[in-house]
Amino acid sequence: MYKMKKLIVLCVVLGALAMLLAACGGSSSGNSSSSGGSSGNSSSPTVHLGASNFDQSSVTIQKGQSLALTDDTAAVHIIDNGSWVNGAPEPKQEPGAPTVNNVQFNGNDSHTIGPFNTSGTYHLYCTVHPGMNLTVIVG
Repeated sequence: MYKMKKLIVLCVVLGALAMLLAACGGSSSGNSSSSGGSSGNSSSPTVHLGASNFDQSSVTIQKGQSLALTDDTAAVHIIDNGSWVNGAPEPKQEPGAPTVNNVQFNGNDSHTIGPFNTSGTYHLYCTVHPGMNLTVIVG
C-alpha cells in the first residue's frame, strides 16, 4: 500500500512538472518589441545581428517608427551612423536620421534606434566588423 501511494505521488509530481515545463517553454513569435524609445506607431520592426553581419542588408520602416536591433550571438557589436565603403569605415550623420553613436551590444541583447521621423534612406554600420552595413529605408 505504501509503495502504491508513493507511486501515485510521484506520478502527480511528474505530471505537474510536465505541465509547468510546457507552460514555460511555449513558442514565441520572435517579434516582441524591445524596451527603449518608441514611436507613436505600433511595435518596432526588428533586425537581427549575426556574428559579423546583419541578417538582412536593408529594412523598410514607416515614418515615425523605431528600429529594434537584436544581437542573437555572443559577438560584440558597436553600431554607428555611416557605412563601410571599399573596406573603410565612413561615419556619417545623415540629415533626418536619429543619432546612433557607439550603441554597444555585448552579445545576446537588444537596443532600439529611433524614432526615424523623416522619410529617406539612412545607413548604419558596425564599427567592429568590416562590411557590416544596414540600410534603413523610411517611407
